[in-house]
Amino acid sequence: MAIINSNVATTATSVYTSTGSSAVVTIHLCNFTNASQTVNVYAVSSGNVASNYNIIYSNYNITAYNTLIINTEKFILSDQDSICVNCSNVSAVTATVSYIGI
Repeated sequence: MAIINSNVATTATSVYTSTGSSAVVTIHLCNFTNASQTVNVYAVSSGNVASNYNIIYSNYNITAYNTLIINTEKFILSDQDSICVNCSNVSAVTATVSYIGI
């Protein structure tokens, strides 16, 4: 198993892109500021872009100094599928994705 960390931007940006087949085990979105932040999370198939057609968490509010943990369902990704995230403010939320190749 491996992890990847990234800052979340205000535009939907990949926080993990699969190389080959993989399973996303957990996604942690940590708001490290003293104000609430709104995030969107997308499961994007290869060749597509983040949109309302692949959003899985819409306008989710993460309160100050809190973390959204997505771990109840595994995401099975094919080559070049991705998890994208955006946030209401830049430099407010970090994403940590735990994944494993399959």
